[in-house]
Amino acid sequence: MNMRFLKVFILVLAAANAITDPATGIIFSSKIDDRQIAGVGVRKKGPIKIYSVGMYVPETVKESLSTVSKKSKKALATLRDNAKSSKATFLLKMNFKVGAEKMASAIADSVASRHNGPESEINDFKSLITNGISGAAEKGTTFQFDCSKEGLKVAVDGKDQGVVSSSQLAGAFCDVYLDEKGVSPTLRKSCIETLCTE
Repeated sequence: MNMRFLKVFILVLAAANAITDPATGIIFSSKIDDRQIAGVGVRKKGPIKIYSVGMYVPETVKESLSTVSKKSKKALATLRDNAKSSKATFLLKMNFKVGAEKMASAIADSVASRHNGPESEINDFKSLITNGISGAAEKGTTFQFDCSKEGLKVAVDGKDQGVVSSSQLAGAFCDVYLDEKGVSPTLRKSCIETLCTE
């Protein structure tokens, strides 16, 4: 009886720490492995809400931003620099059906415009995404991108697709969401609100 209560308590606690993207109603868990949720946002094309995205960071990133003011111009740069130098995870959850090739191309093109390395890295990255999708990225499909100094790891619907061993590619992926022209302004704002001080 006590073990059952403990399991229920843990599930309730985990749900309480989850974050919901207000634009789509999509829920993100509070943790992925050793990383904690930093913020959530939406990727829109015109009025269409394509997917929600959650960013997960290790405790060291949270600590480094805890003394930075939300209003400071260096908040975004500090977030971006710390994400690139640690292990940051971006979890995309589809809200709208998109064809496999179109989805893979859209993500790869966003990274390519920020990437100074070999084009083969972009092609390998795009292939990992495409190979993980069967026909189309349906509503509910998930894409997990783990960015680290070792490279960019891709998983689709919880299944590992592989790694492109390039820290530069991983950094370019972080920039897709964290530079001034990032594709989800609401994610940047959410992360700064969550991680920075008043």
